[in-house]
Amino acid sequence: MSGFRRGVRLGIDVGKARVGVARCDPDGLLATPVETVPRDDAAVARIVSLAEEHAAIELLVGLPLNLRGEDTASTTDARGFAAALAAASGLPVRLVDERLSTVSAHAALRTSGRSQRTSRSIIDQVAAVVLLQQALDVEKSTGRPPGTPVPQEPA
Repeated sequence: MSGFRRGVRLGIDVGKARVGVARCDPDGLLATPVETVPRDDAAVARIVSLAEEHAAIELLVGLPLNLRGEDTASTTDARGFAAALAAASGLPVRLVDERLSTVSAHAALRTSGRSQRTSRSIIDQVAAVVLLQQALDVEKSTGRPPGTPVPQEPA
């Protein structure tokens, strides 16, 4: 018994201009890209509707700490976005360390022969896939949910 909780999860890579969204299958075997959501007033609502569409049990939001593990302006932004998602969706939202996900995503796209310019539209989705896959692997190896839960605030 591995302690892995069955169910679809969404991985969310919060950026200033765009939000990458990925999902996994109910067994958590594979994370796949879903959509790049423009970062605007409708972003939270769009992600909530994606969560409903995919019957997600949990949202995993990347927390961009710096390499020393400290907060940055982006970290504060991601925490705020995660709190808004928790309030709007009623789903458990967890913040997961994503320090290397964007770096890994760029490396994966370079390896596949895509230029920085042609990969701009999908880099956020790829980063979301990487952070979700890392979170799934952590849960499978430790038997514990990854990251830290975002408190559910009454809306």
